[in-house]
Amino acid sequence: MKKLGLIILLGLSQAFPSVAQQQQVTLDLQQTIKMANDSSLEAFRTKNMYLSGYWEYRTYKANRLPSLTLNMTPAQYNRDITKRYDSEQDLDIYRSQQSFYAYGNLAVRQNFDLTGGTFYLDTELGYMRSFGSNPYTQYTSVPVRLGYSQSLVGYNPFRWERKIEPLKYEKVKKEYIYNAEQVSEQATTYFFALAMAQAEYDLAKENVVSSDTLYRIGMQRLKIASISRADLLTLKLDVVNARNTLQNAESSLKRAMFSLASFLNLEKNTEIRLLLPSRPGELNIPVDAALDAARSNNPNFLGLRQDILEAERNVDKTKKESRFNASINASVGFNQVAEKFGEAYNRPMQQEMVSVSVSIPLVDWGVRKGKYNMARNNLNVVKTSSRQNEISIEEEVIMTVSDFNVQQDLVTSAEEALDLSILAYNETRQRFIIGKADISSLTLSLNRQQEAQRNYISALKNYWLNYYKIRKLTLHDFASGFSLSDKFDYSH
Repeated sequence: MKKLGLIILLGLSQAFPSVAQQQQVTLDLQQTIKMANDSSLEAFRTKNMYLSGYWEYRTYKANRLPSLTLNMTPAQYNRDITKRYDSEQDLDIYRSQQSFYAYGNLAVRQNFDLTGGTFYLDTELGYMRSFGSNPYTQYTSVPVRLGYSQSLVGYNPFRWERKIEPLKYEKVKKEYIYNAEQVSEQATTYFFALAMAQAEYDLAKENVVSSDTLYRIGMQRLKIASISRADLLTLKLDVVNARNTLQNAESSLKRAMFSLASFLNLEKNTEIRLLLPSRPGELNIPVDAALDAARSNNPNFLGLRQDILEAERNVDKTKKESRFNASINASVGFNQVAEKFGEAYNRPMQQEMVSVSVSIPLVDWGVRKGKYNMARNNLNVVKTSSRQNEISIEEEVIMTVSDFNVQQDLVTSAEEALDLSILAYNETRQRFIIGKADISSLTLSLNRQQEAQRNYISALKNYWLNYYKIRKLTLHDFASGFSLSDKFDYSH
């Protein structure tokens, strides 16, 4: 069947002769979607959003590994007057002082997820030089020191990070695929908007030619009194309306082509030729299978689980901090002080340190209790909202799948209606030419053909929009039978 549904060639050399030498590209729907996911600004934003989440997860993983840190004060020079106590005179006096100080510390730290504490192993060296009437030099060293510090309130942030961060990264990965499918959905919208604009333009051009021909025939028939002058004026009105419609269609065509070129990040004046997809094959998607895929893959479901975990973390944190705050820091090692560098490491003395700090709220007017109750109530709100959002997503999946399953029949029906409308219009036109049909019948037949052509493109558009929306909601390709998240290579 020769109709607009098979191939749309955007004949801009006819519509816009001044741009006939501009760049031309021919695209079908799949090529348009691929180009959108490769080159569009929306795809670029999506990729950078994924990379941001990827490096956040890399940071979390890096925090689980030992860290090596060098802390230094390479040079500190002081020259001032300070107050000192003179024991011989039993009074405070002001003395001038001049000194140089340098310090360095090299530490290895390792977070311990099980308890939430931190082990550290470090070494340090300090140097001090005093100038003046009684100059002296000192070195102080800690050859090695092993220590451990942690909060004793019971809240373990590392344990919660182990639950939340992998889930966040899984959500980020699936959000990338979700956004890519959303770009496909947008590309489909722009694609069919241009296809519809070209259909309207072609119909308008054909209508101009047809109305001119019918008007000339009408003038001949008026001479033999085959039609009335009112009918001839109606034909003349059709000519004027057809030319006005063509101008409007040409403007809409330019706008639709510009929109698609901008979305694909092409030159704004690129001439685009579209190849419409043919009638799709039979594909019936079970609603239960779509729901299962959505629950497993949809990043919004993962985001709801993340919200609940974060709310539970806040409840745990505020509950344990509402009692009292306590922490411990213990270390064992060696240290020494000497006037010469080599002696600073000679026969170091054992160094031990244990400190426990406690903060007990005696009167805080219910501040900590209020924070705990706020966190607990917020958890209930998050759980309720999450369930509501889950129901909304499930409803959207069910409705989209249901629409998709009936859309194939609508495409077939629209194609059949288009065939019949073309045959009917051609038959009515011939009957009008030989005087066996009136103007009303001809106009009605033309309107039906134009409406059938619009309905066919609209049915194709709705089919493919629902198809890519299902892919977006479920991250599953039911046509090929594989999960998009399983097939996708995140490293690329």
